[in-house]
This record gives sequence, C-alpha cells and structure tokens, in this order.
Amino acid sequence: MLWFKKQPDLAAAASETDLIVPASLSVPLDAAQFQQRYTALRHNTDEDGGIEGFLNSLEAKHQLFSLLLKQDAIDQLTLEGVEALLETVFSARRRVYFVFTTMGSQSAVAAIRELLYGQNPLQDRMSRFSELVAIDEASDKEARKAAAKNRRAMFDFGAELLHFNDPLKYPLMTRWVWDQNTVSGALREFIRGNDSMSTVPLGSSPETYEGARVWLAEQLAEQGLYKDVHYWVDLMLAQAYSEYFRSMAEGMLSADFGRASGPADYVKKFLGIDAPAKVGLSRVKRDFAS
Repeated sequence: MLWFKKQPDLAAAASETDLIVPASLSVPLDAAQFQQRYTALRHNTDEDGGIEGFLNSLEAKHQLFSLLLKQDAIDQLTLEGVEALLETVFSARRRVYFVFTTMGSQSAVAAIRELLYGQNPLQDRMSRFSELVAIDEASDKEARKAAAKNRRAMFDFGAELLHFNDPLKYPLMTRWVWDQNTVSGALREFIRGNDSMSTVPLGSSPETYEGARVWLAEQLAEQGLYKDVHYWVDLMLAQAYSEYFRSMAEGMLSADFGRASGPADYVKKFLGIDAPAKVGLSRVKRDFAS
C-alpha cells in the first residue's frame, strides 16, 4: 500500500497479505533531481496532449488488468487474455508468451494466480514466477544467455501483473525502475552524482521500491499533487528512465522498444500505454525469443 505521510500499522501485517512496509533507503534521493525531471515531465506531456491523457491511459491499463485478474475472475483467464496483458509490457511482449502456450491455459492461470494471490512471501513468488522460463544448463552459451534474458522479462511481466492489478498496494518493481544486478534504473537518476558511483546499494526488496515510491509521493505533494499519486509516481519513474535511455545508444533496445518520435513517447512505451498494434495485429512474439 502506498503509505503517504503516515506510518503503516504494523499490527495489521499479520492480517493483510503482502503488507509492504517502506524501507529507509540506504542512498538518499535528491529533491533537485526530482524537480528537474518533474519539470521535464510536465513540459513533455503538455506538448503531447496534456498530463490527463497519460493518467487516464494508466487507469485504463489498470482496468484491463483488474478485469482479467481480479480474484473472482482469474479462473476465466485465457491465453488470449494473457496476450492482451503482454501487449502492454514492452520488455516482455516479445519474450515470454511461448512459455504460457507451452504450459497450456490451465497451468498458466495457476501460475499467475499463485503470483498474485499466493501465501508465500512476495519476493519468493516473484522469483518463482520468473523461473517459469527454464534455463537448460546443458545447452550452449548463446541459448543460456537468451533464456536468461527471457527469465528477466518474465520477472518484469510479473511485476506489472502485481502493480497494475492493484496499483495502490504494489509499487512498480520492474528492472527498468531498479535493477540491483546492473546497478541501473530510474531510481539511480534521482541520486545526486550518480554518474560517479560504481555501486548503489539500494537492494531489490519490495520494501526498497515502496520506500522510493513514498519519497516520490512526498516530492509530488510539494507540488500540490495528492490525486492519482500512484500513477504520478509511475510517470516520474518513466520520465527519469527515458532521459537515461535517450542518453545511451538508442538502438540498444530497438527490438523490444521500436522507435519513438518524441520525449513523451518514451514515457508511454516504458509504461506500456503507447499506441497498440493495428487491429488484427499483435506485438507479442509467439515463439521462443532469442
């Protein structure tokens, strides 16, 4: 749950599944870095129809996920529904659908239900969900490398299933938000002097993501923003990472990302609210992604 200007009731932890208590970040985030990116976000979205369109698109994505994934409806989820969800997750849409078709609809739904509503610790469920992508250690190096990429994409898909099914309860925990293994992600862009830092020991627990989300919510409150704060946080993260992305070689993620024509287009693509495929077409790759 997004705890803003209040402390979570720890006594409720025993009765509420996945109560995420925000962690105190080991590396401080910087208000000046926030302000720079907030100003850029407002400018870029104003140039692209206004911020309300972005907020409405995120709410529409939540409604899609909730419709298909709410606890009393998930048993009716089909592989076509999984494909519709994957369409909105840029880092996974080309990499993991084959896993679900190989498993079959019944097993796929069971795996998604366990991720969303299982009783094991959240971080364990996310790891197990990513491990739906098998890595054959007996295969050659290139095959193992491709499978590892697909496993990371499955982790991202799981993170989005959690967040967009219940965006107040779960922070967005995709690798582009923060990846401790590569020491990269949107959170790094809010750290002063991050270019000179060889290590950023934020960690990768749900509590870390929630701690960062609470900090961003507090910065947004300083701008007078209290409505749709969970979506504003998503937009701020996407803005920060899009600036990093544009500073790198644009072709690096071209297979997954396609081409964007303006700064706000990157924000849309990272959050999966960019223009969908043409009617009758799909951006979801159906076979094994290498």
